[in-house]
Amino acid sequence: MSVRLTWVQPEDLVGHELRQAAQDGRDAREIAERWRTAGGGPAPDRAGASEPPAPPRLRALAGELLDELATLESPLAADEPTGLDAVIAACPQWPGPPETGPVLAGQDRRPTTVRDRASSVDRDRLHAAWLGRAAGCLLGKPVEKLPLTGIRALARATGNWPLTTWFTAHGVPAELLAAHPWNRRSAPTSLAENIDGMPEDDDLNYPLLTMLLLQRHGRTFTTADLARLWLDELPAGRTFTAERIAYGNLLAGIEPPETARFRNPFREWIGAQIRADAHGWTHPGDPAGAAAQAHRDAVLTHTANGVYGAMFTAAALAVAAGGESDVHGCLAAGLRVVPPHSRYARAVRLGIETARTEGEFDTVVDRLHAAYADTHHWVHVLPNAALLAAALTHADGDFTRSIGNAVSGGWDTDSNGATAGSLAGLLASTPTALPDHWTAPLKNRLATSVPGHDQTGFDTLAALTHQEALRP
Repeated sequence: MSVRLTWVQPEDLVGHELRQAAQDGRDAREIAERWRTAGGGPAPDRAGASEPPAPPRLRALAGELLDELATLESPLAADEPTGLDAVIAACPQWPGPPETGPVLAGQDRRPTTVRDRASSVDRDRLHAAWLGRAAGCLLGKPVEKLPLTGIRALARATGNWPLTTWFTAHGVPAELLAAHPWNRRSAPTSLAENIDGMPEDDDLNYPLLTMLLLQRHGRTFTTADLARLWLDELPAGRTFTAERIAYGNLLAGIEPPETARFRNPFREWIGAQIRADAHGWTHPGDPAGAAAQAHRDAVLTHTANGVYGAMFTAAALAVAAGGESDVHGCLAAGLRVVPPHSRYARAVRLGIETARTEGEFDTVVDRLHAAYADTHHWVHVLPNAALLAAALTHADGDFTRSIGNAVSGGWDTDSNGATAGSLAGLLASTPTALPDHWTAPLKNRLATSVPGHDQTGFDTLAALTHQEALRP
């Protein structure tokens, strides 16, 4: 009996890499034809692995073709660098340090003293960020992987459109549930009728792991430090897409940052973006320092646009954590740490501009799906970045609309809901400012697969984050 292992089978990776080549301008037509002629198929549309696994001959060919695809040069490489110094050089509006002084390439900018930083760190605001991230993630969990039409139909069947509360199966016609079943793993813990605390999710595991990273190594951690932490504390089965590839590469003796490149067609997907929150939370008012720290995290698993997702998110959240900007200023700050000619910057600008010109958010979503749905996987960072920026722009700081917009747009619903909730929670500034129907079901309890931290309270997580934000 074979093991159906998702996100790693070479015969599935080839299809994803061919799609990535089409997106970054590499001419892979000859390789694609050889793959088709040999009997290879496209990548699975929504699942992580095809059924059944390929025969040994085809699997061996898949590995060879992945290596050939890696030798093709992208014409977009000059506008989309991965190294931090090159990214800073490509960003004419890269933010300066919080304190006055020269801007140096690669500097991890932060307030110079604990006293300076203490004046800008608000424990209640961090508590609201954790709660917001959890609520937004939980809202999106039952509809993850569903098509946009299914999400809309399920919510409308119960009068919950636009989304203002949790999804529920109560009142949904049986034929509709048969056509659009809830996410199999999440439905038992994420519908209104069965929520009992925050269930385990990688979108919450990663900020907790970042707290452990900062506790052990401080702000000067290296990418290798992160790799060792993952091997010690992160169960391999709770990694997905680029993270799972990088984890396997580590076990095979491949070192960072090559872990992000070797046979990794998911290196520009959303994984690094969902790991970035704690880097922003611990750099209030310091978007450049947050982005630089997020970069060291992201390059373990991602390159180029995948890395920009982490840097953008960290910078935007750092400004929100400082408490001196609205949502639009936060998004603008995020864009300043992203190369302006990159596809990521274009995606964010498209999301913002579309949200500003359309009165109905459904119309905004329809336009973004028309731009990306046929060319990008639902976990790719670009469509999700456009949607996140649009959701936050259109909501104008309102918490319920922020997470409702992010989830209602489809694609990676729990991840987008989490990031939108994190930023909107920071802007709300205190846990009590968040609507009770979003926070009460969380019961101040986080389930996690990070050893030794299951059932941790969000107040405790806020205290840990506050401590790391004050660390020199």
